[in-house]
Amino acid sequence: MKSLKVLELYSGIGGMHFALKESKISGEIIAAADINTVANSVYKYNFPNCHLIGKNIQSLTADFIDKLEIDVILMSPPCQPFTRVGKKRDINDKRSDSLLSLIKIFPQLKSLKMVLLENVTGFEVSEARNLLTEVLKNSFTFLEFILNPVQFGIPNSRERYYLLAKRHPSEFVQLPYEALITDAKLLTNYETKQQIIKDILEFNDDSDEYNKYLVPLDVLKKRIKVMDIVTKTSNRSCCFTKAYSRFTEGTGSVYCPHDESVIERISDIKNICETEVNINLLEDLQLRFFTPKEVSRLMCFPENFLFPEEITLRQKYKLLGNSINVFVVSKLINLMTINS
Repeated sequence: MKSLKVLELYSGIGGMHFALKESKISGEIIAAADINTVANSVYKYNFPNCHLIGKNIQSLTADFIDKLEIDVILMSPPCQPFTRVGKKRDINDKRSDSLLSLIKIFPQLKSLKMVLLENVTGFEVSEARNLLTEVLKNSFTFLEFILNPVQFGIPNSRERYYLLAKRHPSEFVQLPYEALITDAKLLTNYETKQQIIKDILEFNDDSDEYNKYLVPLDVLKKRIKVMDIVTKTSNRSCCFTKAYSRFTEGTGSVYCPHDESVIERISDIKNICETEVNINLLEDLQLRFFTPKEVSRLMCFPENFLFPEEITLRQKYKLLGNSINVFVVSKLINLMTINS
């Protein structure tokens, strides 16, 4: 297979770029595009030689993209139009405008052979998805997936929708076309990591760094009831969102250095009124937030992924919360490029 020329749209901090490298296929990111200046600074820090376009995707024309002579588009459009928090306004949300613009120009792209799109679950029942597939079906064969990293032995839940498309006459091998695929084992290149939380920890529990990430006591007293707590031996954690560390419910798990028996006591603590004894118990739990490096490991970013020094802790969590699972996407890139 010849080396593929790839355009990365909504490039963020470079998750798709890292996934392409992880896939080991012969391909190169010819250009990447994103309007987020903070994300772009992180992308440029990790890929200083890549042509990075700091523009609204909506401004990219068919002529501009065609001149790049790209074979593949990798993209992760804004997810807010398809989430409950974003009020599920779908194509009526202004944040869908750039995707709608791309959908209109797809038929005009002469060199494009393959497309990979990632988004939140819920996209599969959206009008945006319907418009996209209606355009693609004229010239492309496509597959749709709902996959979760835990299916690959990664201790983090990040269920996402994926669409893979290949221009006719190329086809996918031995996979059903009519159904939404949810069984990861159907992937011809399926493999697992079989990790637990211990495998992604950045420092020891007695490290000086540990206290920097402790959950404040006033937060524990108010929010312990809604926190998802994991330990070294856990083989799961909740999906990390851009609000991690600012809000506690549904934004990601927190880490406890003690064993599972201590976790069982937490349910008792949650149901007892606040007393001095219980406050001491809360302090003894030593619950802490996961570090950005640990979150990036759970999302399978490589060890050489780094943030520039000027990026704040809050910005790091926000950028990671908007990104992808590198390992899962790499497997889908492999699948998409087989026999291409």
